[in-house]
Amino acid sequence: MLYDDIKKANVQAMKDKDSVARSFYSVLLNKIMLENIKKREKGEEVKDEDIFIILQKTIKELEEEKLNYQKVNNIEEVSNISRQIEIAKNYLPKQLSKDEIKELILSLSDRSVPAVMKYFKANYNGQCDMREVGQILKEI
Repeated sequence: MLYDDIKKANVQAMKDKDSVARSFYSVLLNKIMLENIKKREKGEEVKDEDIFIILQKTIKELEEEKLNYQKVNNIEEVSNISRQIEIAKNYLPKQLSKDEIKELILSLSDRSVPAVMKYFKANYNGQCDMREVGQILKEI
C-alpha cells in the first residue's frame, strides 16, 4: 500500500538526515492520518486513491507557497519546495494527458458534465485533475 511506502521513505529520510524530505513526509503523514480519522468515523479505510487526492492537494499548496517565496526572492526555500513537489509527484500515478482526456470524453455516449465528471472520478481518480477535465469538456 502507498501509505506503507511513504512511512518507509519517511524513516529513510530520518536516517539520511534529509530535513527537506523529512518535513514533507511529516506533513503528508499527518494529512493521511487526519483523513484516516475521518474515514474511520464512517467505518471506512484510507485507500491509495484517497492518498492520491491528498498528494494532489499538497502539491497545489506547495506550488502556491513556492510562488510566494519567489515573490520575496527567497531562493533557498524555492528550491526546497521544488524538491518537495518532486518527491510528491513520484507517488502519483501517471497523469492522463489532455489528448487522452479528450479521447475518453469523446468515447462516452453521455457527454453531460455530471456524467463525465462521475465517470472520471470513478475510473481515473488521482490520474487527472478534475478541473482540467471540466475545461476540456467545455472546449468540446
